[in-house]
Amino acid sequence: MIERRTAQESRQGRRGRPVLVVLAVSVALMIAAWAGLLIWQGAASPPDYASQSQASARKVVTGSETGSAGAAPAASARPAP
Repeated sequence: MIERRTAQESRQGRRGRPVLVVLAVSVALMIAAWAGLLIWQGAASPPDYASQSQASARKVVTGSETGSAGAAPAASARPAP
């Protein structure tokens, strides 16, 4: 014989707040993990080589890291055309 069940009896679980709590907690944990990853990645990033190479190139051309015109330029390997 076939048992007849109502829609409420045939559901796997109750609807309501527990599902919302699980969703909210999982999203909060995901955001916390993402923020932690960004903070860790920023702390572990290599030094800024771009600014260092620019300063060293400026020192070769002008003789000074600040680029002031008063400093004597470094000796060039070949003369200017």
